Amino acid sequence: MFVNFLKNLLLYVSAFVPMYFLIFVKLCVEIANQNLSFNVLNTLNFVTLLLLMTAGIVGLLWNVKFSTDKSVKITIISKQNITDKHFLGYFSLFVFFAIPLDLSLVSAYCVYLLVLVMIGIVYINNSLYYINPLLNILGYKFYDIEYNEEGSTEKKSAKIFFRGELSAEGQTVWANVKNRHFCFVDKKHKDL
Repeated sequence: MFVNFLKNLLLYVSAFVPMYFLIFVKLCVEIANQNLSFNVLNTLNFVTLLLLMTAGIVGLLWNVKFSTDKSVKITIISKQNITDKHFLGYFSLFVFFAIPLDLSLVSAYCVYLLVLVMIGIVYINNSLYYINPLLNILGYKFYDIEYNEEGSTEKKSAKIFFRGELSAEGQTVWANVKNRHFCFVDKKHKDL
């Protein structure tokens, strides 16, 4: 139970890695232009951003490459690429959030952390794992699919990430079906 919560939390953190990177670049430019100096708060910002970026990348790798969740063989009945329905809205949210934020102020830093916590609660409680711009940037596309598991005629639905283009309906793949809101096609199997 705790391991799944930790995987979900780190997956949430990974969704904001591009935003953390934007804020990190902003702080570096401000320090290089001598608009900011290294003080306790700015050092804390750098450390926090580096820890969040590292945790996000580790969480993404844990969920995508090193997951020990069981993969099942599925046959895709229908698919719809819905990457564009979620990516731009979420991406614009954190660009808006990252650009005007003045993290050299203690109050802005506290608001920044509270907003991340509030978004995280909504993200995890509503299983919004499929809204992850970092995965989109890395070449994953997001599909809403209907499928049958091997040996079953029961039609199920899921949201699935696939790196590249999920080719044809009727295609058989191995999928790491975490839940109906989030799964990955498992490319470790040779059927692809």
